[in-house]
Amino acid sequence: MTICDFCSQFREDGQCELGLKTPRKMTCREFAPGVEKFCSNPSDFVSADQIVQMAVYFGIKGIELKKVKLAAERYRTSPV
Repeated sequence: MTICDFCSQFREDGQCELGLKTPRKMTCREFAPGVEKFCSNPSDFVSADQIVQMAVYFGIKGIELKKVKLAAERYRTSPV
């Protein structure tokens, strides 16, 4: 599992929309988390804390974790 699996810029063909190589660690400068990458069914979303706990479980930390928190809060206030 890579950080790309949780990024909204990761395409189904396994490539980054920005043309970046798959990072070896769970870090990426251009990481753009998508809540839909954590919950395949929108009705599975319970709270922002749920998404953050999932991110921590998968090894996301630092700036990337902050981005996940922001995305989860944004989704909580106005789900797509």
